[in-house]
Amino acid sequence: MAKRVLAFDFGASGGRAVIVGFDGAAMSFDEVHRFSNDPVMLNGTFYWDALRLFFEIKQGLVKAKLAGGFDSIAINTWGVDFGLLDENGELLQNPVHYRDTRTRGMLKKSEKYISNSELYLKTGNQLMEINTAFQLLALKEKKPGLLKRARRLLFMPDLLAYFLTGKEVSEYSIASTSQLFDQAKGDWNYDVIDAFGFDRGLFARVVKSGTVIGQLNDEICEELGIPKVPVIAACGHDTQDAAAAVPTNEKDFAFLSCGTWSLLGTELDAPLINDTTMALNLTNEGGFGGTTTLLNNIIGLWLIQESRRQWQREGKNYSFAEMEKMARECEGLKCLIDPDFPDFSVAGDIPKRIREYCKKTGQPIPESDGEVVRCIYESLALKYAWTIERLQKCTGQKYDTLYIVGGGTKDGFLCQMTADCLGIKVSSGPVEATVLGNAAIQLITLGEIADIAQAREMISKTQQIKRFAPDSEKTKAFAAKKAEFDKLLA
Repeated sequence: MAKRVLAFDFGASGGRAVIVGFDGAAMSFDEVHRFSNDPVMLNGTFYWDALRLFFEIKQGLVKAKLAGGFDSIAINTWGVDFGLLDENGELLQNPVHYRDTRTRGMLKKSEKYISNSELYLKTGNQLMEINTAFQLLALKEKKPGLLKRARRLLFMPDLLAYFLTGKEVSEYSIASTSQLFDQAKGDWNYDVIDAFGFDRGLFARVVKSGTVIGQLNDEICEELGIPKVPVIAACGHDTQDAAAAVPTNEKDFAFLSCGTWSLLGTELDAPLINDTTMALNLTNEGGFGGTTTLLNNIIGLWLIQESRRQWQREGKNYSFAEMEKMARECEGLKCLIDPDFPDFSVAGDIPKRIREYCKKTGQPIPESDGEVVRCIYESLALKYAWTIERLQKCTGQKYDTLYIVGGGTKDGFLCQMTADCLGIKVSSGPVEATVLGNAAIQLITLGEIADIAQAREMISKTQQIKRFAPDSEKTKAFAAKKAEFDKLLA
């Protein structure tokens, strides 16, 4: 009998409940519920609405039951963010959004507890102020009373699974985003936790990706009229689910999980943490099967999405297709930005900030909206090329194909531009990599698929994959801009 697993896929702006069916040869895809994820600003703090998200999970469960039922559940979300439970297991406050301003300056303040170099070498995480360690440090310095009341910290996918099961665990991949994790041991780094003065008891037991957390609790089953099924910890961090669905049989490959964030990296058997990876600020994250992905976190299509929101506020309701068309019609490589310049990470008028950046750096200023979009696309492509060079330096591997997965694969202009800029082939797809990776891990746990190699082979044969070859003349044009772009990153 075919298996049906239910994947909940949460992103920064929305989520889905998807039933993935498996008949022994291929996966089918049935999205039964889609919803927005709307953060809330209240009294100067930017929150995730966790109870609303759990309401949407309940809606997804009911709709999935009506659509034919399911054999298991798994949840994936973004990284680093968390909820705090009190001594009674109650949520103390809504989880705070990683884009909240509370962590500004915490990277510098953290050095009075532990040096940046020691922190990196002990955790292997790219030093970013959004990371869990710096969020907790902000709480310690600004709201110590709240932190003292907390008995347990649960990351977003673990928190939502806790609401379903009552079980408190931290899944391996999501815990590894925290800057508090020992990548080599696969457990919490208590040296770092102690250095910051955090309570060791705050951190839940770490479980491997693919662990059965527990069963749906009686209350949920009775309320929704659904049977008890296992809740599985797939990879809680959506990037690692996407990595599990990369359609390749190569051992050494480079992939780009392309969405609001662009996470470009490679899969390794063990963490790679040394002075070189530290100098390049690359991050190590846990993946399925105890693997490690060596990554660079790059601000991705957030720049396009937030620009579109700004133009909508101005009454210009461009579709993404219209934005791409406008960019295609503009002159190429007129001006560039560092996509990860701090001013671009905060919501607001991104087009205005891009123009100010170009003026400040002595470049031509993009006047039209199409020129702004073109600038973003080309700058992202150059940042991908910059990252590939550094990955190759660290691993000693030469990558002749970049596998792009996720929602960004729908943007053929960016995929072709990336191939042109890197001068290598681009494989684009599957679009639904995160859901497929989540489902594949559930099916492996249920004994329906042997391993991740079989899952990737099946995905490569049954999902739509597009391929882009580089244009040699355009590759030369990008190469001529490389030195100018590198100066912006210096």
